[in-house]
Amino acid sequence: MTSDSSKNTINLTLKVWRQETSEKRGRFETYDAKGISKDMSFLEMLDVVNERLTLEQKIPIAFDHDCREGICGMCGCVVNGRPHGSEKGTTLCQLHMRHFSDGDTIVIEPWRSRAFPVIKDLVVDRYALDKVIQAGGYISANTGGAPDANAIPIPQETAELAMDAAACIGCGACVASCPNASAMLFLGAKISHLTLLPQGKPEAKKRILTMIKKMDDLGFGNCTNEAECEAECPKEISITNIARMNLEYIKAVI
Repeated sequence: MTSDSSKNTINLTLKVWRQETSEKRGRFETYDAKGISKDMSFLEMLDVVNERLTLEQKIPIAFDHDCREGICGMCGCVVNGRPHGSEKGTTLCQLHMRHFSDGDTIVIEPWRSRAFPVIKDLVVDRYALDKVIQAGGYISANTGGAPDANAIPIPQETAELAMDAAACIGCGACVASCPNASAMLFLGAKISHLTLLPQGKPEAKKRILTMIKKMDDLGFGNCTNEAECEAECPKEISITNIARMNLEYIKAVI
C-alpha cells in the first residue's frame, strides 16, 4: 500500500550544465534527484540536490537566486529548452515540481548569449542589461518630497500601459529565448515605461539613441519578430513595446 508521503514525491534525473569559469569548456553532468516533494519550487529542488552533493564532498551546482518571489529577476536558466521552464508567466523560483512527473529527465542550462558570459555553471553575467539602463534608462529630476499624485494628470490607459512595461524585472529570459539573442523586449519595456509618461518626454530622443547604441555595442542581436521573447517573458511583456520603441527611434533620427 502506497503512503501519502510517497505519492507526493518524485524521482528525477537531472542533466545539468557544469562550467568552472567562462574560459573553460563546459559539459553536462547527470545527477539523481530522489524523493523530491511536489510542493517544492525548482530552486528548492536544486537546494536539496546541492545538500546531497555537499555531503558527498562534491562541488554544488552554482545558480542565481535572491528574493524567490518572482520579483528580483535574479533566478533564471533554461529548463528543457525553455527559459524559466514551460509554465507561462512564471519565473524559475515560482516553477513548482508538481509540474513534473516521476521518472522525468530534466535538462538544465544557463542563458545562452554572447552578451551573457557564463560565470559558473548556471550563473551568467547579466551586467550588460545594467549597462543598457545606465546609458539612458532614467530621468533627470531634482529629488525632494513626493509630489501630489494628481499634480500631473495622466490618462488611465496611458498609465496602465506604462505600468505594464514597468513590470519588466530584467531577468534576461527574452535574450535567452531569442534566436538572435536580442534584448529588444527588455529595451522596449524600459523605453515605453519612460516615454509614455510626461516625466520621461524631455529626454526621450537622447534616451532612445544612447540606449540602442549601447545595446548594439554590447553584442545583443536584432529583433526579427519571432515573438519567442513575449512567449517566455515571466511578466508577459507585450512585443507592442518593441513597436513603440521602433517608432520612438524613427522620430529621434528624423
